Amino acid sequence: MTSINEQPIPAARPVIGEEEIEAAVRVLRSGRVVQGPEVAAFEEGFSELVDGRHCVAVNSGTSALHLLLLALGIGPGDEVIVPSFSFAASANAVRLVGADVVFADIEPGSYGLDPAAVEAAVTPRTAAIMPVHLYGHPAAMDKLMPIAEKHGLAVVEDACQAHAAALNGTPVGAFGAGGTFSFYPTKNMHSLEGGMVTTADAELARTLRLLRNQGMEQRYANEIVGANMRMTDVSAAVGRVQLAKLGGWTEQRRANAAFLDAHIIAPSVTTPPVAEGAHHVYHQYTIRVRGDRDAAMAKLTEAGVGNAVYYPTPIHRLKPYWGPDQKAGRTWDLPETESAAAEVVSLPVHPSLSEGELARIADAVNALGENL
Repeated sequence: MTSINEQPIPAARPVIGEEEIEAAVRVLRSGRVVQGPEVAAFEEGFSELVDGRHCVAVNSGTSALHLLLLALGIGPGDEVIVPSFSFAASANAVRLVGADVVFADIEPGSYGLDPAAVEAAVTPRTAAIMPVHLYGHPAAMDKLMPIAEKHGLAVVEDACQAHAAALNGTPVGAFGAGGTFSFYPTKNMHSLEGGMVTTADAELARTLRLLRNQGMEQRYANEIVGANMRMTDVSAAVGRVQLAKLGGWTEQRRANAAFLDAHIIAPSVTTPPVAEGAHHVYHQYTIRVRGDRDAAMAKLTEAGVGNAVYYPTPIHRLKPYWGPDQKAGRTWDLPETESAAAEVVSLPVHPSLSEGELARIADAVNALGENL
């Protein structure tokens, strides 16, 4: 039970400090508030995280996925292979362009797409693979990219939880045809709300810029059908402040995760593994609980330790995806996905945790004991 002098430890602490406030006020006073110089500067700065790729800022991570699929020409008649163990936005973006979602199972350690399952899911209609770098751990891109090349498939990286993650020295967002990032307030860095698309293809980047801005580069000279998915300069200014802090925050998250790795010894719990060559940035510190997960979460909450399940219901069992697939006579055999959804619990790992709070988290987990 939480001591009267101990405050509960929240699962996340979004940062909106004086620097972020000052940046927002500066932009508001400038009068240039949408798709202006702050957005361009944010794109240029973010490019350094993704090996110098072109960066196109938009209004959300979901918009980033949606526009990237549109720009790649993926639509009706196409299939995109997606993990079911992810936030629904991964699959929603595919449906929004009119393509069909094909779910493949995940690896039990990284929670990313299992390359063998992806290979088995490829059909003549497959147009793309969408690896999700879940919790900040890179997917097995070293194995997924050769599969994509073998079958002539686009790779659309969902890196919305993985700013600055990398595999064998290559940053996520710099592997496939394009990568996408989210700047929602609970992410490793944020812009109040926003997203980014990254690509090495200059023509694809230009198409993305057209799509986000009603299909026009010059005012009233519309070239294609587009939408309004622009990022505001207020968001970009906040994002630039956060981007400057991301390196330090990332190292603190990794240090916090190392502390928890070293101090959590409860036999009913498995701490997060890290694949060889992976640079994990710990958007979430996700343990596996064997036994009664609800009881474990209740005990953690009673001890004042914030916790949550990401994600309790795999996408293939959500209403928008269950009905149509069943009507088409399609079923999904995803045992690792089902197992993860039943066992995962995410604990606080954010950079503002004190050593005392980290010790409280480890003690609360260890108090779960062996039998749940």
